[in-house]
Amino acid sequence: MPAREILLLGNPKLWEASEPVTEIRSTETGEIIEDLASTLEAFRNSHGFGRAIAAPQIGAQRRIIFVKIDRPMPLINPAIIDASTDKMELWDDCFSFPDLMVRVSRHAQITVRYSDEHGEARRITAQNGLSELLQHEIDHLDGILATDRAIGPRSFAMRNQIVGRVTA
Repeated sequence: MPAREILLLGNPKLWEASEPVTEIRSTETGEIIEDLASTLEAFRNSHGFGRAIAAPQIGAQRRIIFVKIDRPMPLINPAIIDASTDKMELWDDCFSFPDLMVRVSRHAQITVRYSDEHGEARRITAQNGLSELLQHEIDHLDGILATDRAIGPRSFAMRNQIVGRVTA
């Protein structure tokens, strides 16, 4: 499937909550997963970074995220079922505002329940970078952006001012 246009900061669809996927093995769900994979790959090729994308970022208001770190991993109807009390602060970025970095606080560890593309129930416990990534993407499904999670009014910077000095 071709890469889709990524909605940018300011588009009101980014603040809408997504609908749960009721038919996991449907053609529509498969097409969204393929579009997410293609869009993630295209973004990586043009921007040089990117590990995951959420369906609302391509205008599909469904609870689907696609992660590709070591292997492709679609998460359908993901939900955080446990979160550590330990937090971490870091500079967060987003495909919907690729030149902007936002300082946020996230749980250091979470457990997520989801279904895979075959409808199998799964769980993943994620720490640190993966924990942050999954929280970011699940927030997209709830209509929450990293800009909404900024830890303060001075928690914004342009990517070229942060890259190379990031410590989180």
